[in-house]
Amino acid sequence: MISDFIKNDARRAFDVLKSGGIAVIPMDVGYTCAGGSTEALQKIFETKRRTASKRNAMVGDMAIANELYDLSQRGWDVIQAITNDYDIPLGAVGPCKIGHPLLQVLDKEAIEASTKEGTLVMLLNAGPFHSEICRLSLLEMHPIFGSSANISLTGTKFRVEDIDEEIKNISDVVIDHGLRKYHFYNQSSTLLNVETFEVVRKGSNYEIIADICKRRFGRTLVD
Repeated sequence: MISDFIKNDARRAFDVLKSGGIAVIPMDVGYTCAGGSTEALQKIFETKRRTASKRNAMVGDMAIANELYDLSQRGWDVIQAITNDYDIPLGAVGPCKIGHPLLQVLDKEAIEASTKEGTLVMLLNAGPFHSEICRLSLLEMHPIFGSSANISLTGTKFRVEDIDEEIKNISDVVIDHGLRKYHFYNQSSTLLNVETFEVVRKGSNYEIIADICKRRFGRTLVD
């Protein structure tokens, strides 16, 4: 059961995102700088000084994944094994339904900045705050996208006090839940294409994810 403390903070952050603002929010794999509008995402992109090849990640749960992904049965099995059977966060990469109403809240430019060749990155199973804000996102049909709350290539931030002032200054709300769960990895989530088993980014829990893919699906990941 998610506490009122988490629910209230998620509501506060979501209201900012839905109104076009920027929020720094706590995920188990580090703090995320998130937006829910084209303008917010562009501002985040520019402040972080990201390269054009970088894509935004969607903040999503299994309900949102079921709405947006167009996966084979094995793709779904990979997600379920990692996030449900082993209770590990995952940046899942897979083909998506670009025309879904949840994505169409954004304009073409924002969609192009958040997808690549018809695939979408979605952060799944990243803690109770993540779970609650995802529930609000689907309930009110407003998407949330973002990336680590840092200047690009400076490392994931696991405490609010470590976040660059430039990031804090563009944020309309900062939700501080203290040191994040997977701080000892000093990395954000592992990004894995659940259809091809391509490792897009080696991150938190990578060794466990690789072991799951080998044991359950007979696939050796190459990082």
